[in-house]
Amino acid sequence: MTAPVSSNRPFLNRRLAAFGTTIFAEMSALAARTGSINLGQGFPDTDGPAQIAEAASRAVLTGLGNQYPPGPGVPELRTAIAAHQQRFYGLDYDPDSEVLVTAGATEAIAATLLALLEPGDEVIALEPYYDSYAACIAMAGATRVPVTLRPHAGAFTLDLDELRAAVTPRTRLILLNTPHNPTGTVLTPAELAAVAELAVERDLLVVTDEVYEHLVFEGAHVPLAGLPGMRGRTVSLSSAGKTFSFTGWKVGWVTAAPELVAAVRSAKQFLTYVASGPFQYAIAEALALPDAYYDGFRADLAAKRDILANGLSAAGFEVFRPQGTYFITTDITPLGEKDGLAFCRALPERCGLVAIPNQVFYDDRQAGRTQVRWAFCKRTDVLEEAVDRLGRLAR
Repeated sequence: MTAPVSSNRPFLNRRLAAFGTTIFAEMSALAARTGSINLGQGFPDTDGPAQIAEAASRAVLTGLGNQYPPGPGVPELRTAIAAHQQRFYGLDYDPDSEVLVTAGATEAIAATLLALLEPGDEVIALEPYYDSYAACIAMAGATRVPVTLRPHAGAFTLDLDELRAAVTPRTRLILLNTPHNPTGTVLTPAELAAVAELAVERDLLVVTDEVYEHLVFEGAHVPLAGLPGMRGRTVSLSSAGKTFSFTGWKVGWVTAAPELVAAVRSAKQFLTYVASGPFQYAIAEALALPDAYYDGFRADLAAKRDILANGLSAAGFEVFRPQGTYFITTDITPLGEKDGLAFCRALPERCGLVAIPNQVFYDDRQAGRTQVRWAFCKRTDVLEEAVDRLGRLAR
C-alpha cells in the first residue's frame, strides 16, 4: 500500500531528520547478519541476580503491577530509591515529592529535557555524548552546545575553561554524564566542584545522567546534587538496567527538588504514562541488596575490562582504559586506520567482531573520527574469544 502524499513536505519532523537509524541498530544488525561477536551495544549477555528475577515473577503471579501502577511509580520503589540515595551518598529525598519512576533512563532524559527546555534555550553537553541527548534536545527545540572531552595522557579530560566559555545568556542547563559513556571518564571531585560553582554563579540547572554510578573502578561516584548550592538545581537520573543487568525491564528514575520533579512528571505522563509495573517491585528489592552484591558486580566488570583492554592493546590499538562504565574507547591510528566508521563496518569480515565508531557521538566528527568504542559487559569466555579474534588484526 502506498502512503498518501498531501504535499512535498517530508513525513519526518525536521527536528529529527538528521538522526535516522541509530548506530546501535546498524551495528547490531551487522553482528547478526555476519555471526560476529557483538561488542557494540552495551547490554550484558547474562541476566542479573536470580532472586531479583524471582521477585519479578512473584509480582506478576500475585498481581502486583499487572495493571497501571501509580504515575510517579509504586510507593515501594520510590521509597527504595530514596533509601538508596541516603545509603550510598547521604542525600535525603522525599519519596512522595522528590522521586519519579520512569521507563528507563532514556525516558527520564526525554521527559526532563522536554519539561525544562524552551525553543531558543541552549544546553551544554559533553561530547562525545550518548545519542539520545542530541535527539531529545532537538525535540525540545533547544540548541546543543558541545564541550569536548579530549584525550590526554591515556584518559579523556574536561577543559573547565572551555566549559565556562560555552555559557551564554541563553544557556538553560548543563547536561552532565559521569561516569561517562562512551569514554569511561569519571569526573573528579575538583571538576564537579567547578561545575557546581559555575552553575550557581550563572544560575543554571544541571541534569546528571548517573546510570553507571555503581561501575566506578577506581575512586568513587560523587553525585553533583550533594555539592554546595546544587540540591535545588540538579535533576539526577539513574536506572536499574546497568546496575542489575536487567536492561530489558526499563526501570529508571529521577530524583530532584519537588518543583523540578513536578515539571518532569508533567512531561513524563504524556510519554509512557506508566511502565514496567511488576518490575518496579522487583527493583525495589534489588536496591536493598547488600554491599557484597555491589562490590562483587564492580569487581567482575573491572576484571572483564582488563581482559579486553589488554587484548586491544596487544592488537595494536591505543587504549584509553576506562575508570567506569561498560566501555573502552580506543584509537585506531596505530593500526594505520583513519576512519572509525569504515573500520567498524569492515571489522566483521576482518575478524568477526562488531564495535561502535565514536564519531557518531560528536558534533565535530573529526574530533572522534579515529575512535572506536567496545563493550566489555559480556561473559568472560566471550571476551577471551574476542581477544583471540583481535589477534587477526595484528597478524
